[in-house]
Amino acid sequence: MDNLRRFETIHDYNVFNNNATLHPQVNIVDMSKASPRPASPMYFGFYTVFLKEVNCGNLRYGRHTYDYQEGTLVFIGPGQVVSVDSPGETYQPKGVALIFHPDLIHGTVLGRHMKNYSFFGYQSNEALHLSERERKIVLDCFSKIEYELEQGVDKHSKRLIIANIELFLNYCTRFYDRQFITRDTVHLGVLEKFEALLNEFFQTDRPHTVGLPSVAWCAEQLNLSANYFGDLVKKETGQSAQEYIQSKLMEVAKEKIFDRSKTINQIAFELGFKYPQHFSRFFKERIGQSPNEYRLFQDN
Repeated sequence: MDNLRRFETIHDYNVFNNNATLHPQVNIVDMSKASPRPASPMYFGFYTVFLKEVNCGNLRYGRHTYDYQEGTLVFIGPGQVVSVDSPGETYQPKGVALIFHPDLIHGTVLGRHMKNYSFFGYQSNEALHLSERERKIVLDCFSKIEYELEQGVDKHSKRLIIANIELFLNYCTRFYDRQFITRDTVHLGVLEKFEALLNEFFQTDRPHTVGLPSVAWCAEQLNLSANYFGDLVKKETGQSAQEYIQSKLMEVAKEKIFDRSKTINQIAFELGFKYPQHFSRFFKERIGQSPNEYRLFQDN
């Protein structure tokens, strides 16, 4: 990738933004200290959370445009590349960023639970839009981390810094839950598209030729990250996206079983099962009857 800037360490990013390195594994970065610069793609080897205060173009992960505006939180996990769609003009960074290396939290409770903060895997149309009150809470968390860094490293530093990072992430989980509610109309549109996508899929021979649609495939078709898509479906329906797909499969299977011109084996193959006995077991686990028993029961 042309002009890719790589930041493997916390110190690398501090230097780039004219900030001092007070701790080798964590910092609160004052973006206003950075020199004006043109937009360029960046690779991050650590967790990064931006509280953006300037519009510098449309942020992108890969092919996807991030739902980005001033005053939003942007979450970037280790190993991700972020680029900016910009006409090339120079801009002055503003705002603040929390950066912390995975090594900081290895072996801690937070380290074991980081996978639960799925918003680090969100990609397109998925930024966290803060209310003014939420923004103050975020800045308060950042201020406590910055205070600990300024005291110098002692035996309490790591525990207090990690505790405040975890507090911040837990608040973000709450704020995202709020956003799922306040953007309900947008999310219902996604669910309707998801339902239509599955209906169209099962009306073709694709289950037989390529198997069941995966959660990742469905998310990609809807221009969402798999993490955000899965969280959205769970919060709106109470089912995981995989469970939702399987429920749709059962609806289609029930309809097909009514067609007595087809054997259960034929139906199993049409639905993408390589072995009919796997279909029978899958069906009975969810319906409580085998496909043959269900067919006979419906005929009576």
